[in-house]
Amino acid sequence: MARIVHRVLTGLVGLVLLVVGGSVFVMGMGVRPPAWWIHRGRHDVLLSAAERTRWREAGWFWPAVLGALAVLVLLALWWLAATVRRRRLHEVIVDTGDGGTALLRGRALEDVLAADAEQPDGVARAQVRLTGRRGAPRAHVRLLLEPHVDPGAVLGHLTGRALAHARDSARLAALPVEVRLTAVGHRAERVS
Repeated sequence: MARIVHRVLTGLVGLVLLVVGGSVFVMGMGVRPPAWWIHRGRHDVLLSAAERTRWREAGWFWPAVLGALAVLVLLALWWLAATVRRRRLHEVIVDTGDGGTALLRGRALEDVLAADAEQPDGVARAQVRLTGRRGAPRAHVRLLLEPHVDPGAVLGHLTGRALAHARDSARLAALPVEVRLTAVGHRAERVS
C-alpha cells in the first residue's frame, strides 16, 4: 500500500511540476497564455504588489500562509526520509548463549534462507529480504515455482525446514515471514 501511495504522489508532483515548468517555458518563448491562466505574460510576477498587500489588514492571513507552507515542508521532508531510509536489514543480533551477543550479516542469513528454500524440486528461484529491527527481523520470501510443483508442499518445506533452520541457527524467538508464490511462465503443452 505504501509503495502505491508513494508512486501516486511522485507521479502527481512530477505532473504538476511538468505542467508549471512547461507553461513557464512556453510563455518565455512568446506564446500567449489562456485567459484563465495564473500569469498574463512573460514579464508577469508570481505575486503583484496589490496581491501581496491585499490581506495586510487581516492579521491571520500571513501567519496562516506561513504555517501551511511550514506544514508542507515538514511533510515533504518526512516523505523524503521515508523514501530514502534503508529498507533492507543489514545485520541481525544473535544471542551467543553465554550472555553475550554477536552480529550476523543480514545478507548472509538471506542467502542461506534462499538456498534452503530452493532445495525442493520445482522451485526455480527464491529471493529473500530481511526487514524490521536487528533484534526482531522479518523475512519476505518470493518463490518462483515450476508449473508441476505442489505449492503446499513447497510452503510446508519452507516453514517446516528452511525457516526453522534459520530461526534456530540465529537463536531468534520468532521469525515472521511473508511468502509470495509466483509461477514460472511456460508454453502450453501439446496434446497428441
